[in-house]
Amino acid sequence: MGLFDSAKDKASELAGDNKDKVDEGVEKAGDAVDDKTGGKFSDQIDSGQDAAKDKLGDL
Repeated sequence: MGLFDSAKDKASELAGDNKDKVDEGVEKAGDAVDDKTGGKFSDQIDSGQDAAKDKLGDL
């Protein structure tokens, strides 16, 4: 197993153990980007947040 495989496994484990915190972090990051862009890309940011939470939920 390579270094990146180990890191991926550890990240997956941490994400699974802290799903609520990961979701909160994705929301905060998206909201910060939305604020910086003046709400210009709100729909795309919301879609990205949902996709990220779904993908991280699969871990």
